[in-house]
Amino acid sequence: MRFIFVCFLAIALSGQSTKKPVKTKTVEQPKLDPVKLEAFLRHLNLWTPEIKFEITDKQSSSLLKGFEEITVKATLGERFVEQKYIVSADGKTIVRGDILDTTANPFVRENSLILNVGQPSLGTLGAPVVVTVYTDYQCPYCRDQAKVLRTNLLKAFPKQVRMFIHDFPLEQIHPWARTAAIAGRCTLLQGEDNYWKFHDWVFEKQATLSLETFRGELMTWAPQNGIDILQLTRCVDTKETDGAVTKDIEAARKLGINSTPTIYINGRKLGGSSSWDQLKKVIDVEIEYQSTAKNAGDTACCSVSLATPGAK
Repeated sequence: MRFIFVCFLAIALSGQSTKKPVKTKTVEQPKLDPVKLEAFLRHLNLWTPEIKFEITDKQSSSLLKGFEEITVKATLGERFVEQKYIVSADGKTIVRGDILDTTANPFVRENSLILNVGQPSLGTLGAPVVVTVYTDYQCPYCRDQAKVLRTNLLKAFPKQVRMFIHDFPLEQIHPWARTAAIAGRCTLLQGEDNYWKFHDWVFEKQATLSLETFRGELMTWAPQNGIDILQLTRCVDTKETDGAVTKDIEAARKLGINSTPTIYINGRKLGGSSSWDQLKKVIDVEIEYQSTAKNAGDTACCSVSLATPGAK
């Protein structure tokens, strides 16, 4: 009997080994359909067909597994708006707005896009608060905002703030704004002190300047204010600094800036002109917050100046 049982067991096992494994079908998960997404967002926001739609940024969400963070840009002529969405991998779920990490700076994206190194600046290296101004030298609101900042900022915050200027000339409505931006950066090559002389002069003269008179007025003013006229002439005529202006414009568009002045305080956007009382309140809040958070402010370690030919 024992022999018969062993034989039956052997036959049973041999039969199992000859069975082929059953293949399971892989069910494809639905994927995000960009056409359907566009149709949905157009309907949601009432973006009519003449409005151009594009996804300008797309990356996996670091905080929501299985979701992607996208930036959508809607453009009509020179006007545009950017919106951020968090979308599930299958495109069925959309979250509007930002997902924030309370252990990080809430304006980390903005701060990553604001490139202050090499920009004209005032204030203290390593200050806990950075004020970033996107300006247009032909814009009257920028002139008024510049006066507010120059009059009050360093007087009220001699050690706690550093301010940077960025160019965002609105060429469609201000014909000499880009020319002035190029010239301003040319004076910067001769030192920040010379840049600030230019900054204050061009805003003071704004109402009387034009595309036809700007260069002549500049070249008359410059040597009277300690600026090397030969170096300035060469820089302006060859548009040596135009590339830096373009970089500023590109960064501003990534930030969604479409008007001037636009001010950021440690990455917090303040659109339009702001009174000194408004600015001071925001700066005070940032100083207090950064005393413990220490997740924003000026991280520059040094400044670099270029030698002026012939200068001692």
